[in-house]
Amino acid sequence: MYSIRPKLARLAGVFCRACLAKGSTPVRVVWVLAFLLLISAGVTYRLLASHLDLAVETPIALPVPLSAFPAQIGQWVGKDVLLPESVQRVAQNDDFVSRLYVNSSNNEWANLYIAYSARPRTMVGHRPEICYVGGGWIHDSTEASEVMSKAGRQIPCLIHRFHTPSPGYEQMVVLNFYILNGQLTTDESVFSGIGWRTPNIGGNPARYVAQIQISSVLENSTRMAAKDMTDVILDFFPDENGKVRATELQSTTAGALK
Repeated sequence: MYSIRPKLARLAGVFCRACLAKGSTPVRVVWVLAFLLLISAGVTYRLLASHLDLAVETPIALPVPLSAFPAQIGQWVGKDVLLPESVQRVAQNDDFVSRLYVNSSNNEWANLYIAYSARPRTMVGHRPEICYVGGGWIHDSTEASEVMSKAGRQIPCLIHRFHTPSPGYEQMVVLNFYILNGQLTTDESVFSGIGWRTPNIGGNPARYVAQIQISSVLENSTRMAAKDMTDVILDFFPDENGKVRATELQSTTAGALK
């Protein structure tokens, strides 16, 4: 944060010189007043800094929390997967959900990880090719692709492939994309500029980035899960106009239950 103390110190100096130039105020009184002005400036600075720190550290909530994300979507039935607190601290997300979904029709499975941050700068660097490699996986390839949702929306995504070294060979396919203020993208650079690094002091949940990762051992499983789940995922985030469809769905459901 830009410090206001140098400016207030200069103001105190100007005040002293102005009083002394008039010759109507004793020197001792002038310096006492200047000292009190500096003390007041210091208190003001600490209050502003404390307010800013609190605004930055306080999570900014979505209108509908991700904990309300459906545990069943079509034939996919999910259960929460606990993330270590150390991972949560590093991610610095305002909200997230991590679930393992199993398709009851064919027993295929897929991990779904959704992370939301109303401070987009905190999401920079959390790419699969960085995080998975940091976890001991070997990155094999990344390719740009698309998935069509059940509602017919084209979803741009990146398909990452990883494997673990022998012994105990495993492979993993990770489908990854972002939602930035309601727009879909695979390009992290669109929210890594200086303009996105300013704190969201106003707590606006519609100024955000969300990361979507769907992973499994089979690419077909990740694509099938993305097709079935993406429309529901988008309902939980503000669109280009700041509207969150999940709030409308909740209201409709609550009204039907009355």
